[in-house]
Amino acid sequence: MLRISKLTDYGTVVLAHLADGRPRVASAAELASATGLGLATVSKLLKSLAKAGLVTSTRGSRGGYRLARDAARISAANVIDALDGPVSITECSASDSHCDYEAFCCVGSAWQRINVAIRNALDDISLEDLLRSNSPVPRFQFAGMPIAVEKPVAHKKV
Repeated sequence: MLRISKLTDYGTVVLAHLADGRPRVASAAELASATGLGLATVSKLLKSLAKAGLVTSTRGSRGGYRLARDAARISAANVIDALDGPVSITECSASDSHCDYEAFCCVGSAWQRINVAIRNALDDISLEDLLRSNSPVPRFQFAGMPIAVEKPVAHKKV
């Protein structure tokens, strides 16, 4: 199953709080309180997000964190890259592939094309898009049967 990590999910919640439309800085403690996440978790996330250039930090008594760029210019792929590393659904679709069977594999290029399609879809969704609570929930076909993706339980409003 393809699934982002809890840290990436939590990182998106933290970024969403910073993207709530109010230009300001927020401390790690403020973000932890506002999101209901532990301070240690928020601090770890902010360090990774800052290293990836998604947030900037300011030191001092009026310091804190803010988005490094507009929420419309931060993609879901940027967040995943920062916290989980680049998307690679198979060993051969990773940029540092070490698959022993790559020379003999007849499906590797198909998985690589699928990986690129997933990456492109994640690049097309911005943090601003993720904040839209009224977005339609997609419907998919699985083994020829339609399934509905349940609308996610809303996190505490950030």
